[in-house]
Amino acid sequence: MAKQDYIIRYLTIIKKLRRGNEATFKEMEEYLKKESEFFDRQFTISTRTFQRDLNEIRSIFQVDIQYDFSRRVYYIADDQQSDLNNRMLESIDTINSLKMVSDITRYMFFEKRKSQGTQHFYGLLHAIKNRFTIKLVHQKFWEDEPTERFVEPLALKESKGRWYLLAKEQHGSKIKTFGLDRVLEFEITSKKFDYPANFDAGEIFKNCFGVINPDNSNPEEIILSFNFEQGKYIKSYPIHESQTLLIDNEDELRISLRMDITHDLIMEILSYGDTVAVLSPKSLIEEVVAIHQNAISNIKQHEVL
Repeated sequence: MAKQDYIIRYLTIIKKLRRGNEATFKEMEEYLKKESEFFDRQFTISTRTFQRDLNEIRSIFQVDIQYDFSRRVYYIADDQQSDLNNRMLESIDTINSLKMVSDITRYMFFEKRKSQGTQHFYGLLHAIKNRFTIKLVHQKFWEDEPTERFVEPLALKESKGRWYLLAKEQHGSKIKTFGLDRVLEFEITSKKFDYPANFDAGEIFKNCFGVINPDNSNPEEIILSFNFEQGKYIKSYPIHESQTLLIDNEDELRISLRMDITHDLIMEILSYGDTVAVLSPKSLIEEVVAIHQNAISNIKQHEVL
């Protein structure tokens, strides 16, 4: 069996236990058999092989699968890399789907978009892990010429389908973001840097939407009201981890968020159009109203022209 097939089998086991929370060995065996037939791969295993798989899963993916002897079921006791493993499972599902039929473009329609910069992943992660400064050539949207700078790479962050490099310029202290789709080239230098001991990207962006984080975080309570239809989407795909439900009925979904009010958040709220109403704070209401009024003025001005 190819090494790739082993990895896919491990991820298939994880997927089964994530979906059903628990399963007997017989249920696992039947699921793997069904997946073998569906993807034309050999996933069926013996009890002994399954035990070896659990050790490999624990080692490679840091997912601890345990056996409950009283109920005779397997379950995930600890998943230290749940976000990463979720993304890997999604990727495997996509790859397997693309292999199902020869003329896939008849059945799947992809967005026409430029590269997201994922080709830079390997080199940037190498520099981050080994603490190497990089020479970065980056093209901002609003500037005609690219800029070249030396930065200390700290992490990669995803936001709304785009990837960003979090880095600190040499002799600077502010964490800056660079869109990978706008990185023209980069070079890993031999110069080492000291990775900041207190750096925590999750904490830095904890109160933010997107990749804009204010110098001094000052989260506020934000109350938004959505109509019934849009509310279903907001419940299934929360805006932020702080989202809590205040009202949920056939007329309205009202939520509370505790976040910094940034440009990225305002753009997200505006994207919901007339399905959302900002109820507080007053400063956010005024800013959203002003943007809508400017939009109306622009339309009327062009109508006159």
